[in-house]
Amino acid sequence: MRMDSDLLHSPALGVGGGEEEESDMTDWNLPLTFMKKRHSEKIEGSKALAQSWRMKDRMKTVSVALVLCLNVGRLEKAQIGLESCVHLECFIDRSKPTSMHTRTLLNTITQCGLGRVLPLLIVLSVLSDPLSMSPQKALESIGANLQKQYENWQPRARYKQSLDPTVDEVKKLCTSLRRNAKEERVLFHYNGHGVPRPTVNGEIWVFNKNYTQYIPLSVYDLQTWMGSPSIFVSDCSNVGIIVKSFKQFALQREQELEVAAINPNHPLAQVPLPPSMKNCIQLAACDASELLPMNSDLPADLFTSCLTTPIKIALRWFCMQKSAKLVPGVTLDLIEKIPGRLNDRRTPLGELNWIFTAITDTIAWNVLPRDLFQKLFRQDLLVASLFRNFLLAERIMRSYNCTPVSSPRLPPTYMHAMWQAWDLAVDICLSQLPTIIEEGTAFRVSAVRPTETDRRTRAHTHVYIEDDNTHSPFFAEQLTAFQVWLTMGVENRNPPEQLPIVLQVLLSQVHRLRALDLLGRFLDLGPWAVSLALSVGIFPYVLKLLQSSARELRPLLVFIWAKILAVDSSCQADLVKDNGHKYFLSVLADPYMPAEHRTMAAFILAVIVNSYNTGQVSEREKSERIRSVPFGNDEGAHSDPSQEACLQGNLIAICLEQLNDPHPLLRQWVAICLGRIWQNFDSARWCGVRDSAHEKLYSLLSDPIPEVRCAAVFALGSFVGNSAERTDHSTTIDHNVAMMLAQLLNDGSPVVRKELVVALSHLVVQYESNFCTVALQFMEEERNYAVSSPASTTEAGNLTPVRDSPAIPRLRSVSSYGNIRAATTVRNLNKSLQNLNLSEEGGSVTFSPGNLSTSSSASSTLGSPDNDEYILSFETIDKMRRATMNARPQRILDSGSLTQSAPASPTSKGTHIHQVGGSPPMPSTSSSSLTNEVPKPAGRELPSARPPYTPTLGGQAPHSHQFPRTRKMFDKGPDQGADDGDEGVGHRNFITAAMQTGLCDWSAKYFAQPVMKIPEEHDVESHVRKEREWRFLRNALVRRHSQSITQRGITRLDDQIFINRNPGVPSVVKFHPFNPCIAVADKDSICFWDWEKGEKLDYFYNGNPRYTRITAMEYLNGHDCSLLLTATGKGELDEKHTCADDGALRVWKNFADLERNPEMVTAWQGLSDMLPTTRGLPRRVSIHLDRSKQGGAGMVVDWEQETGLLMTSGDVRVIRIWDTDREMKIQDIPTGADSCVTSLSCDSQRSLIAAGLGDGSVRIYDRRMGPNECRVVTYREHSAWVVKVHLQKQTEGNIISVSVNGDVRFFELRMPDSVNVMQTVKGLTALDIHPQANLGSMNQFIAVYNSSGDVISNIKYYDGGSMNQFIAVYNSSGDVISNIKYYDGFMGQRIGAISCLAFHPYWPHLAVGSNDYYMSIYSAEKRMR
Repeated sequence: MRMDSDLLHSPALGVGGGEEEESDMTDWNLPLTFMKKRHSEKIEGSKALAQSWRMKDRMKTVSVALVLCLNVGRLEKAQIGLESCVHLECFIDRSKPTSMHTRTLLNTITQCGLGRVLPLLIVLSVLSDPLSMSPQKALESIGANLQKQYENWQPRARYKQSLDPTVDEVKKLCTSLRRNAKEERVLFHYNGHGVPRPTVNGEIWVFNKNYTQYIPLSVYDLQTWMGSPSIFVSDCSNVGIIVKSFKQFALQREQELEVAAINPNHPLAQVPLPPSMKNCIQLAACDASELLPMNSDLPADLFTSCLTTPIKIALRWFCMQKSAKLVPGVTLDLIEKIPGRLNDRRTPLGELNWIFTAITDTIAWNVLPRDLFQKLFRQDLLVASLFRNFLLAERIMRSYNCTPVSSPRLPPTYMHAMWQAWDLAVDICLSQLPTIIEEGTAFRVSAVRPTETDRRTRAHTHVYIEDDNTHSPFFAEQLTAFQVWLTMGVENRNPPEQLPIVLQVLLSQVHRLRALDLLGRFLDLGPWAVSLALSVGIFPYVLKLLQSSARELRPLLVFIWAKILAVDSSCQADLVKDNGHKYFLSVLADPYMPAEHRTMAAFILAVIVNSYNTGQVSEREKSERIRSVPFGNDEGAHSDPSQEACLQGNLIAICLEQLNDPHPLLRQWVAICLGRIWQNFDSARWCGVRDSAHEKLYSLLSDPIPEVRCAAVFALGSFVGNSAERTDHSTTIDHNVAMMLAQLLNDGSPVVRKELVVALSHLVVQYESNFCTVALQFMEEERNYAVSSPASTTEAGNLTPVRDSPAIPRLRSVSSYGNIRAATTVRNLNKSLQNLNLSEEGGSVTFSPGNLSTSSSASSTLGSPDNDEYILSFETIDKMRRATMNARPQRILDSGSLTQSAPASPTSKGTHIHQVGGSPPMPSTSSSSLTNEVPKPAGRELPSARPPYTPTLGGQAPHSHQFPRTRKMFDKGPDQGADDGDEGVGHRNFITAAMQTGLCDWSAKYFAQPVMKIPEEHDVESHVRKEREWRFLRNALVRRHSQSITQRGITRLDDQIFINRNPGVPSVVKFHPFNPCIAVADKDSICFWDWEKGEKLDYFYNGNPRYTRITAMEYLNGHDCSLLLTATGKGELDEKHTCADDGALRVWKNFADLERNPEMVTAWQGLSDMLPTTRGLPRRVSIHLDRSKQGGAGMVVDWEQETGLLMTSGDVRVIRIWDTDREMKIQDIPTGADSCVTSLSCDSQRSLIAAGLGDGSVRIYDRRMGPNECRVVTYREHSAWVVKVHLQKQTEGNIISVSVNGDVRFFELRMPDSVNVMQTVKGLTALDIHPQANLGSMNQFIAVYNSSGDVISNIKYYDGGSMNQFIAVYNSSGDVISNIKYYDGFMGQRIGAISCLAFHPYWPHLAVGSNDYYMSIYSAEKRMR
């Protein structure tokens, strides 16, 4: 219902805008029914997100070519600008006697004490300066140093140096590396500091053999030799020219490839085609018009140093900045003394490298597009390292007016805010150096605490200390920033920039626990958060952590993995490969783990063993294998490796131990896990047989949670649906499982019944020959029913009487399944399954065809709102029908050869089966009674139903002459010709693996959605909460102001405030308790009116079958999100004077909503086996006679919002109580009478039920007692049909009952007889009692009485012959107080024969429906409203 601010100013409320009210707290405490997710969303899995995090084309750089053109000792200084001012090349100084590199090594050796051991001569010879050697030795030293720098990032690559090479040497080097690398990446590093700058033609320079000339080398040739994929690193001035030329040549190659592909005769197609350069990457030191920096304190190969030694060059550059003055005493020589190794995070140098990696990853992830980030930072280890370092190169070289260039081009990152965090980390590190050197104090480790081994081995070095207060705050502060982002909300915000840092923090033992907790909270935000985390690269980290034995990590890792697998289940193969499933098996088996975490472990294991995603056999191959093997005997089936692994881990026994856990979600997922491991895995099935798994699952079939019952049905269906060959033992087990599943036939939950259809279809697959034979027998008998039925000649749309009125307006289409098949009873289906002979030798099939009638219709009883339940059952039965069309036996056994069982009701299940179930029969073929199509009422636009299947026999040869009457269970049947096609083998494979309900995928959505987030209804700032507050405020106003009117006393109730013509004859009316809306039901449709504005709001089709009618309506959750429940029962007569049996309950939402169409929330069989009744006279004659001579009561209901219980009864001998929260029958109370129940009234506080019966008795039941003891009182003072019984809802409330003879009786529970009797007119057919104002309204005259018996109003109805229409008001003495006359003129009014009436629950309003289609509402005086 809509939330309209105008309603608060409605005349019905009489409240001004300035008046403030408080909502009634009772509304907040009332439970809501049918508001779970299974009622509000479709049962299907989440839409799979496009996962780009897993690199399909992951590469490795396996070869590196180092080409150095330095010409050491031979170069003319005038030609190269760098040589005169820059002396460092790979940190080797060519201008001083001893290089800086040599001094660094010497200092290190001195600190380690090696100088005392090695002879001085050896030390000096090893560390000799390059200039003291020959130029060739110097060049080799530089090349060796460059190779070592690269090996820090990729130690396993093959390195080849080419020092001052010629063109041929470069060609030989490149072709050799490409040949060995095959499809992997090759790196080409070019240092051109000793040759001229690149040319505009795209050429770099090398040497001739004698080093007398510079020889140009075209980049085009270099591309040809290097091939693809490759990465080019160029370090020289004006190198941007090469990048541009490289792109031009690459484009030229692409054009040549296109030409050769289009025209094979083109000359380009006759020669070897050049390789494509799409996967090539370039890194260049500067742009086309820029020179390299000329700073003597920086190396000449500054760009190369940034790429290969980023920490060292970053520290040197930091010391050269003005901000370094804030750290006194720090010099360029001092930074060489930072101890540690780059690859050891426990050392200061390693920690700086760790922080640098986290910062550069964070910058790249926040700046680059996701696909480019994946390609450059996650595809190749060496490429990722180079691009991280390239970000540093851009920052440093831009400070010297140099712009490094890359292809693909990166957006500018040198001004990113994270660089400030890096500067702070460097500042903290360098600020400790002077104190350490001068005073000899220990160096502070910032993030990782040393282990015991570290403390023992380094006790003499005094390098590390353990003071927690001295840890660097970098990672802790970044985690705090990430936590602030999580706390402050995430709506419409950019992703947290700290996410890559959280990834790095997982490597730290100090911060790991906090990082996992924050990561789990982030993943809980939804699938988008999981996708982001996976794109960052979280997967290998959390996979590695499964090897940890730390118990405190278990809850966090289980939660994180549940989130990951809920979004991307393809990770299951990685888990099994790394034995990750053992981690979750241990969690599930741990009794000390909380149930929530064991539930997540069960879900993870259910995903791991799910074979249809990553199994060795594809779904198509499985289908083909089943098709090729008779009756699903799949001896060649291979289990999924994940199923094998989990079976070896004792998964089945662990799950069976958890079946009775108090936590419902755990019970649900262990059942799903069992069902999945049994799918196509015979070893697991027999393991379950040995553990009596199917018997242990039986207890879940009566679980109070529908999802758990559904999971149990799924597990048992998988158990019997295994495709291996059956033995006598397995056949007995299948039969027992089928008997247990049959008990859920009339379950109140559509999801359970839908899963039941699929589970039973597995039996049809396994025992196809038996079912086909029985189905054929049923079809023959069904055709006999159809031919003999007189209703088959009636008009299909003649459901309502012909009206002398304007055309009926079209109904709104609704989201429902259209029709509901007549339901069978569990008793009959059980008897049918018992009589079905599943023996190996076959013999005669001992099955009653009459019971198959009920059994087949049972497979499509009450469908879910999206018609899935019907569609699944239709496919199963219709494919079996098609199989039997081509497989008719030679003869049909007579009834004497069949074991007799209880036949179906000929009136409700036999004669009109084609009318209840589908379209009229075809004259020459069997009736399509299995179709479930709804006949459309005349003049109404109804939702389209599934078209009936028309079997086509065509000219095919009779298959019955080839088919023996007695068949073995797994007999293939007669051979088919090659032209039979798929239809010829349809009877062997009419159910495919595609028949699934989506339960498991839908259940998995729970883990993909936020579970930590406060529900919207509990969030005081949410829109949902505000709407609820508004509704409860409205409710309080209605209660208060209606009570003020009734407390002043009602002396008149004859003011007509609404009258309008209903589309159909009103049969049931129901006021909404708080909205100005009234529901008016005719036989099969519902119309909604706004009685304040006089407008029609909605009109839609209820979907009940032919010859049934709506007999009752109730508003569920009327105080909040209202739903409408409709009950259907026996309807109009047919030619044989029989009534159709329905007993269905339907719940609707979105009614009276102008923006949305009505949708069916749920539906189920409220009553089964409603007794057929023969009515002797038409209604127009019997309306004035005894009610007991008319038709049955149909279905009567009463609703308790406080408890969520629904009482149902009618033309049955029980009162059935349904728990709408559990969606299951909880009690059947025998009425103890031979007549139908005509009226129900309950009191939740006293657990009492008052029932009026057709024999005139009034019976009181206490539902807390047993079935044989619950009837506590029986009153037999009425002598005729009880029209209405009302149980006052007070502690000492009385019972009011009225019969068709007009006697109104008041009973007290403590008294054996009535305490008061009031006689009214005879022939009452409708009556209602106001629950608040103690008013009673009854028909024939619509006499309105108060609780003392005083006549307030008497409204005569118009009988067609009298023009003297008036409302007479009497006092208790019978004196006429006033006469209100109506005239049959312009302002006149007619009152037709009354068909129904109802009071408003709060306002003194009376709704009256009449047989002339009119709907009227009467109220107290206008001045009182």
